[in-house]
Amino acid sequence: MPKNSTLFAVCFAAGALGGLASSLFLWMLGNWGITAMLNVKLAPELSAAWLYPRLVWGGLWGLVYFFSVGVPRARRQWVRKGLYASLLPSAYMLFMVFPYDLGKGLAGMSLGTLTPLVVVATNLVWGFFCGVFTRLFWGR
Repeated sequence: MPKNSTLFAVCFAAGALGGLASSLFLWMLGNWGITAMLNVKLAPELSAAWLYPRLVWGGLWGLVYFFSVGVPRARRQWVRKGLYASLLPSAYMLFMVFPYDLGKGLAGMSLGTLTPLVVVATNLVWGFFCGVFTRLFWGR
């Protein structure tokens, strides 16, 4: 398999693992009552029906991450690029999914005023783990 297509697959797998990490992070925030303490109505239950779409979306956002590390000269600072790439799913969630798909207002404000903070923090977890796993799987 050519190196670019291998890295493409690695980015998808790392994005899916990042999706798992960020989903577990959001679940723990809700389970421990941190989202309730912040007056944010995001407390998902950990179930396969809730988790599987987040794994797939994490992998798809990992393919977007690929464009920041796909060129051989750009293959450094993997985690930082993952953190930068995490701003894209945050913006998509806050400005497309919450207002149009879920009807929760711009940036999900009907779920609580700190909803954008929780969403950005959750996606930063995704970006961190996507960068770490891509670097681990890709090697030197």
